[in-house]
Amino acid sequence: MGKEEIISLLNKALELEHSAHIQYLSHAEIVEGENAEPIIARLKEIAGDELKHQEKFRALIGALGGVPSMNTAPTASAKTITEILDANLKDEKMAVDVYRKIMDKISKDKSKYYDFLLEHEIRHILMEEQEHITELELLLGKSGSSY
Repeated sequence: MGKEEIISLLNKALELEHSAHIQYLSHAEIVEGENAEPIIARLKEIAGDELKHQEKFRALIGALGGVPSMNTAPTASAKTITEILDANLKDEKMAVDVYRKIMDKISKDKSKYYDFLLEHEIRHILMEEQEHITELELLLGKSGSSY
């Protein structure tokens, strides 16, 4: 375990954020129906959050001497509002699991000089992803199901 493993996990997180950004924007373009406008606006807003997360992950990877990935994780196609919200909810939960794994690795590697910066940035991103989960669950009528 060490810096290389943390860089690898950060690159996995970056790839998830690349895909999330693309997926949210693409899904926003196909939402239709009576309540489409607020859902479209929220999907685009979350896409903006994911773009900011990409920037943070790139900076962290670079600060550790790594090379930021230009790859993407798999994306999910969806057609209906429910499919769109479910697919993004699933992906947000996957991201939270990866970010918790990063936090765990950081906590076990306290001998290094970058642990507090990493922990602070990852914790902030993790909290935003958990907010996304809550919002998606509310839109799906599943309020509090991930608690």
